[in-house]
Amino acid sequence: MAHDKKLNELEATAICGNDISSSCLYVSALSIGYAGQYAWVALLLVAGLLYLFRKIYGEVVGALPLNGGAYNVLLNTTSKSNASIAACLTILSYMATAVLSAGEAMNYLYLIAPIPHVPVLWATAGLLTFFLLLTSAGMSESAIVAVVIFVAHLAALTLLVGSGAWFVAQHGLTTLHLNYAQPVVGGSLAVALFLGFSAAMLGISGFESSANFVEEQAPGVFQKTLRNMWLVVSFFNPVIALLAVAVVPLATVGDHQETLLSYLGQQTGGPWLATVISVDAVTVLSGAVLTSFVGVSGLIKRMALDRIWPQFFLKENRRGANYIILAIFFGLSLSILLITRGELETLAGVYTISFLSVMAFFAIGNFLLKVKRGKLPRPVYAGVFSVFLALMGVLAGLYGNVQKNPGYLVVFLQYFIPAALIVYAMLERIAILNLVLVGATSFYEGFRRLAIRSQVSIRRLVHELNQQEFVYFTKGDNVANLNKVMTYVEENEFTNRLKIVMLLGEGQEVPAGLLNDLGVLDRAYPNIHLDFVTRPGSFGPDLITELSEEWQIPKNFMFIGSPGDKFPYQISELGGVRLII
Repeated sequence: MAHDKKLNELEATAICGNDISSSCLYVSALSIGYAGQYAWVALLLVAGLLYLFRKIYGEVVGALPLNGGAYNVLLNTTSKSNASIAACLTILSYMATAVLSAGEAMNYLYLIAPIPHVPVLWATAGLLTFFLLLTSAGMSESAIVAVVIFVAHLAALTLLVGSGAWFVAQHGLTTLHLNYAQPVVGGSLAVALFLGFSAAMLGISGFESSANFVEEQAPGVFQKTLRNMWLVVSFFNPVIALLAVAVVPLATVGDHQETLLSYLGQQTGGPWLATVISVDAVTVLSGAVLTSFVGVSGLIKRMALDRIWPQFFLKENRRGANYIILAIFFGLSLSILLITRGELETLAGVYTISFLSVMAFFAIGNFLLKVKRGKLPRPVYAGVFSVFLALMGVLAGLYGNVQKNPGYLVVFLQYFIPAALIVYAMLERIAILNLVLVGATSFYEGFRRLAIRSQVSIRRLVHELNQQEFVYFTKGDNVANLNKVMTYVEENEFTNRLKIVMLLGEGQEVPAGLLNDLGVLDRAYPNIHLDFVTRPGSFGPDLITELSEEWQIPKNFMFIGSPGDKFPYQISELGGVRLII
């Protein structure tokens, strides 16, 4: 099957839905632990918050339908360094998701069918290896597996809810009344709901995944994935929590913290239903591992196109999979698994803080989009107050999780700081190379021959980086806007060559004064060589492709200003052309 085939609604929903819907397996127990009998209310509050994020994500990705999620919106509204921070958080979230989900899946498997002479640790490594091979086979093959897992998971949850409702109908509400007679956890309903809300925020992890592979989805599918994910968690999470409170005494919930749904199935349907739920847990948690591989591949590919990561990351196999990205992600995930020796609880801090921070960055990116790209067409619009409310909700959940487990922040920083330093080094690699060049020169007298070779090699590498030409399409912008372009290029890109292109329609001429303005900018930015080019024609995808091939300049090294409401194309149709003013 051709690797450029786009994902339909079911396939795209399944890939990201397996991640977010796997939360049903643990979020009820977590929220009951903090909110007690009112856990279902906390989960409804989270569902309300997620409803606000449907429009936030819909507006941002609808306006900028490119892979990368929070990284993409910050790249097109601020700077590469800011966008890279969001990217680091997203990558860490995916790494933690992959390892945690794989480990939990194997723990469930060993409850029902342990593999003789194979420790859980190695079984977990085997599952990560399986999904490396699967995603290397291509997106379409991955989607087929995801759909099977997702449909089976929804069927299992529906069966559990039906069995639980029938059990309550047959045995009455005695357990529910006894549980509501218990004192509120923490002694205050407000405190219980706040802590339960914070814990329940883990139930929406994975909602950000769809935005990281939007380019692989068919037109109109992305909005539907948001709706479908919201419907799944908004129904199943509160309902399962309420059924658990109606069936299981609160005092015994802690004894079944990791397998509450299997225990609920045991109580309401018998051993066969507990086994069904356990098997479902293995498969859907495995599906969350798949989501991590697919999502991180889309994100890192976009970063490599923007020259944050090395260009060899972009190599594809015959199936169209970026196998180097997948292999590196697998290696990092495997190293974390081996370093922790299967003690995966320490990664919970990375998981929680990373994904909540990504959600916060998306809300901030939405604000920036409204301010800096107000004229950019978008299919939906999130109100300013609803975005503010959503941001406050995420920050409250982030604060609640750190307050409950201060050690989470320490663990998070242990992973985030090295990742941020690596990305910063890639962004500043020219400055670092120049520093190395100075160091090599200082050893010139003692190591003359080695120093000369080092200087030549480093100068050649710096020259190659700087020789990459960039393009900005101008409509005759005033000198203030052109100065913003120059400032952005100087601060964010590795280049000393910029081509200013103006497309002239029939009878159109270069605006008076534009050449003088460009001359002023050429003198003001001596490190950047300006080349002004006029071409007949109109701006559009075909012209971009033509110029990209003629000049050998990648499309994502071409910039435009923010288009207005009458712009006839979607940003995604331009092949990666970026907005910088």
